[in-house]
Amino acid sequence: MLEKKQQIEYEKVVLIGVIYPQQDEELLQEYLNELAFLAETAGGAVIKRFQQKLDKPNPKTFIGSGKIEEIRTVIKENEVGAAIFDDELTPAQQKNIEKLLKCKVVDRTYLILDIFAQRATTSYARTQVELAQYEYLLPRLVGLWTHLERQRGGIGMRGPGETEIETDRRIVRDKIALLKKKLDKIDKQMGVQRGNRGSLVRVALVGYTNVGKSSLMNGLSKSEVFAENKLFATLDTTVRKVVIRNLPFLLTDTVGFIRKLPTQLIESFKSTLDEVREADLLVHVIDISHPNFEEHKASVEKTLTEIKCDEKPTIIVFNKIDIYQAAEHDETDLLEERQGKHFSIEEWKRTWMNKHGNDQVVFISATEKENFEELRHKIYDHVRSINLSRYPYNNFLYPEYDAYLPSEDTDKES
Repeated sequence: MLEKKQQIEYEKVVLIGVIYPQQDEELLQEYLNELAFLAETAGGAVIKRFQQKLDKPNPKTFIGSGKIEEIRTVIKENEVGAAIFDDELTPAQQKNIEKLLKCKVVDRTYLILDIFAQRATTSYARTQVELAQYEYLLPRLVGLWTHLERQRGGIGMRGPGETEIETDRRIVRDKIALLKKKLDKIDKQMGVQRGNRGSLVRVALVGYTNVGKSSLMNGLSKSEVFAENKLFATLDTTVRKVVIRNLPFLLTDTVGFIRKLPTQLIESFKSTLDEVREADLLVHVIDISHPNFEEHKASVEKTLTEIKCDEKPTIIVFNKIDIYQAAEHDETDLLEERQGKHFSIEEWKRTWMNKHGNDQVVFISATEKENFEELRHKIYDHVRSINLSRYPYNNFLYPEYDAYLPSEDTDKES
């Protein structure tokens, strides 16, 4: 029984990506690196990557017949369980590729949905993921009826087979409708909860997945939010009351963003986005140790623009400075070469990265709690300013925060 479980956890997979005219090979490798991380998070063991240059995808099999044959050979020789494509496949493409490769075919969208299904722990998160899965599944139902294969394309196709498929489609549509009603009810309840939080300033942590938002949440609020070095470690929105000096505010940890985030998930996780929309201040956390952190930053900013949150006051937090490694020949990274200990905060402030946000940039290590005092200072200044704009006659309640205090004095968990 244990052996079977391990086979499920470590299923052999291959990755397939396409180089388009507007996308070079270097960018594809970054996408495939992220896809490999997604596959490993889902329980897959990547044995080989495939790539092909195309002007546009093949409408029937997405990639060319020669590449399909090359992949099929590797799958057969290595007993691969699944082929994972970096782009979303149409139902017809997925069905055709499965016939040719004779294994499971998964696209990036379904892989993310699968990870969300694994990570969902609360009833609300499970309902959101279930809705997204059913919406993804609905147009692909016909491909699941493999026992009707002999009837395809011939006389009798409009007989019992079609009846079964249509019955199943109706069941799925009914399930989607029920899940939407359930989510609407929960969303209303959560809206009431947000309204009952009073007039406290709301600060939301946003950022790409796996940049350290939950670790930062734990450090600032002294709470125990689940944090792990995997994509989408936490799906549920967590809200904590935090006090810096004598100033209370609400701190929210939200689900991480990612490139090519499935539209089904954006819709079903709208309550998480509502937390961002209603926030007074955003803390955009960036993993500076990642070689493509600028692209991750741009991806998050694009999503914030789409939900009309790009004009909100924002503090940019470059996290994981303790594990940053400068590129050997990149003169733009840092001002000098360094052996041994990582760069000091003063050195970080002399880099081009410090010019990202009009003096609203902080360099920290969430796990080591390095430079937390400066981050608390900036959050305090913003929260104090928002409070004073709302209650101008209560300024005597908010004395100046002149010195950076030790972490144990600046922050209390309510």
